[in-house]
Amino acid sequence: MITETLKGLFKSGAHGTEISTPDLAKLAPTRDERLFLILSIFIGVISGLLVVCFRVAIEWIKILTLGSAPHGGQYRLLLAPALAGLVVAALVQWFFPGARGSGVNQTKAALYIYNGYISFKTVIGKFITSALAIGAGHSLGPEDPSLQIGAGVASIIARKLGLSRQRLRLFAPIGAAAGLAAAFNAPISAILFVIEEVIGQWSAAVLGSIVLAAISSVVVARRFWGSEPMFRIPTITLRDNRELIAYAVLGVVGGLFAFVFSRSLAYLRPRLHALPRWTQFCQPAIAGLLVGLIGFVGFPQVMGPGYEVIDQAMHGQYTWDILLALAALKLIATTLSFSSGTPGGMFAPTLFIGAMLGAGVGSFEKLFFPHLTGTVGAYALVGMGVLFAGFLRAPLTSVFMVLEMSGNYSIILPVILANTIAYLLSRMLQPVPIFEVLTHQDGLDLPSMEEQREETPLHIEDALQPPSVPVILGADAIASVSAVVNEARASAFLVRLGDGSWYAMTANELTGAAAALSPETPVEQAVKADRVPTLFPDLPLDNALPYFPRWPLLPVLNRANRGKLEGVITLNGILKRYQSV
Repeated sequence: MITETLKGLFKSGAHGTEISTPDLAKLAPTRDERLFLILSIFIGVISGLLVVCFRVAIEWIKILTLGSAPHGGQYRLLLAPALAGLVVAALVQWFFPGARGSGVNQTKAALYIYNGYISFKTVIGKFITSALAIGAGHSLGPEDPSLQIGAGVASIIARKLGLSRQRLRLFAPIGAAAGLAAAFNAPISAILFVIEEVIGQWSAAVLGSIVLAAISSVVVARRFWGSEPMFRIPTITLRDNRELIAYAVLGVVGGLFAFVFSRSLAYLRPRLHALPRWTQFCQPAIAGLLVGLIGFVGFPQVMGPGYEVIDQAMHGQYTWDILLALAALKLIATTLSFSSGTPGGMFAPTLFIGAMLGAGVGSFEKLFFPHLTGTVGAYALVGMGVLFAGFLRAPLTSVFMVLEMSGNYSIILPVILANTIAYLLSRMLQPVPIFEVLTHQDGLDLPSMEEQREETPLHIEDALQPPSVPVILGADAIASVSAVVNEARASAFLVRLGDGSWYAMTANELTGAAAALSPETPVEQAVKADRVPTLFPDLPLDNALPYFPRWPLLPVLNRANRGKLEGVITLNGILKRYQSV
């Protein structure tokens, strides 16, 4: 009923009447954009409700399978993840093959390969299988699946409305931002991650829709969970600048751990996928059994997302050696769970490992350098961002995520320092980001957003040439201009008009004007209505390409003085510049 109403809005005018195609071309842009924003809010609300249900399902499954307070020595810690692994593997292999993986690359594949298409079956499968696996103790998180669930909701709604292929592509990142924002309770971080890792670039219209969807989903989620940040730590005051050295050390440790984490997944995952197909029915169960074994021998904290353990670490409830052990064991458990093909995300494990590393460094500092005033909670919080920046390679998102999840903006300086060090070190040790590694393992070739950010775009000034054609004043008579052009044997020339603008005229245009007008007529009266575009040296070079079917060359002007000609560009010059890259 709701989708039919929305569909009617897209097809009806302000008074409910059908609008013809020519009228739509004139009137639709503003109205269509407004309806697009309204639809983004609707997607955010639905995504927020689904993510709330998803998190509730995980909590119920956890209580039913692991109990309210799991501890070492309980045999259910061995049985629950193993049995859940069997059930999940059967569901994925027989019914929901699209539910495999974390959800980030699957959403990117839907965007760049399948025109934004995510089936309803995949959304249901992702919900069920991820909730079972995470709730039963597999070392995975709910955020990445929430991202794909939100993208799937948006895809389904867009198809129900019969939107165009271009619109369908836009809806996937809008839904992805809504799902991730609700899961994190952090709209800014979700928006930045989708821009950094999913779409790479954005326009004002896309950004507006993503923002509205993310905010709508968070409003819905906070209606159930409250508006408090996920973690609470005291306000941080950096009284001793020597503490920055400790945060820098944390950045180095986080960068090294990110490298080990990436290499572990890059090594184990393709080897498990290369095994006979029948083994994929038991791989999640074996992984669950091994993760359960870690919990059985005394470290049940590594099972599931582990947010409550992060909170405990922030409040100094573990010694530094236990914290480092938890970080190492969580890395192993997550590598096993994810490499086995069990549906679930890597966001929560990444935050867990980072928090343990940070709390470990903070506890070590408190023990051996008691004169420094940093708190363990502050180091744990920075550590979360450090590993997020180093492992998932989303540096901007990592900074805002720490700020939003803690509600503490006094920590900004240590976060930026440590995250930057971890990011740079991780890039140096592991040039290929983990999401791109996983993409290649799956046989896909999706765009690398990190590579796109590092590309140096060409600008018009890179192909700029001095004018090799006559430059004529608009007040010159057609007869004198014809003489100059004929003498130069030019196929085109530039005309500076009386208002200071420029025009590129072909010899054929001049010949036609000479036949139709008096020889004494100023040449600027022969200028056609479609003026040449205004180009400046700093504009992207590819901006000029669409204009060459009409004009053989284009003038490039000075931004401070449009009457000043900086040079010209030609199609041949642009092609030569691209060939030299």
